[in-house]
Amino acid sequence: MPFTKRDFLKLSALSGASLALPRWAQAKQLFDTVNMFVPAGPGGGWDGTARALEKAAKAAGLVGNMQFENVGGAGGMVGLPRFVSQRKGQGNSLMVGGSVMVGAAITNKSPVTMKDVTPIARLTEEAGVVVVPAGGKIKTWKELTDALKTNPKAVSVAGGSAGGTDHIILGMMIKALGGSAKDAAYVAFAGGGAATAAILGNQVVAGISGYSEFEEHIKSGKMIALASSGSVRIPGTNVPTMTELGLKVNMSNWRGVFAPPGITDAQRKGLVDFVTAVVKSDAWKAELADRKWTDVFLADGDFRQKINQDIDGTETVLKELGLA
Repeated sequence: MPFTKRDFLKLSALSGASLALPRWAQAKQLFDTVNMFVPAGPGGGWDGTARALEKAAKAAGLVGNMQFENVGGAGGMVGLPRFVSQRKGQGNSLMVGGSVMVGAAITNKSPVTMKDVTPIARLTEEAGVVVVPAGGKIKTWKELTDALKTNPKAVSVAGGSAGGTDHIILGMMIKALGGSAKDAAYVAFAGGGAATAAILGNQVVAGISGYSEFEEHIKSGKMIALASSGSVRIPGTNVPTMTELGLKVNMSNWRGVFAPPGITDAQRKGLVDFVTAVVKSDAWKAELADRKWTDVFLADGDFRQKINQDIDGTETVLKELGLA
């Protein structure tokens, strides 16, 4: 069949339309389906990270579908063994985790740890923020630190699972104030949603978590942000650091993704390539800005090395604080 001038013009128009498509629409889909495992309840930092990853991956055209499973408890120590045993060898499965899981494994003396999964990439870092309910008795940083100095056992503080970053931050605060971290009245929750509900319901005196988990309630005036735990102020906020307020406490919470054990080198590379492509997308950069997360991307072998260092360092801190 002869190729006419009209056919040529149609083809040219289609090609031009393709070039006019946004960059994400031209991206190569790397996975039909990615199974995302979240070892925490809905509404917390890990769940938020997983949902942000899904949103960016779909916007960038890198995945067709992402399926989720949430299994909360003990800082990831309930879900982690399940991920290791049930997802072994699955090259399209990812689990969200982070520094909380490092401390929880040590505190709970878990036989399954991050060393049993395959590190893919570290994604974000987020400083913790100390909040109090607007309707609570304590409303200022001085009132909170004075109460912790006087009797830390009487100052209940909500946060993530025992031994995690939030718990460690509270222990460091009490120690910096001259007390014993063992006296911390820490109330652990499996997910950020439950901790938030306890704070808003005045069931606890204060709370500690990543800023993004409390942002909505801080902006609405239901929570008062007193201090952050990072070395610098959280981008886009006016919350002073503890260092600025005279307390030598500096700690942030990182989050990343892991594959199950037993995958091939090719499967590992495929997942690394997938996450790397997501992180480079404009959609992911928008998520970082919206959620006030710091980009600390580190992939594959470099990430594994960093985890091993983090495990050693966290174990030392937990022992110093009497939490391990």
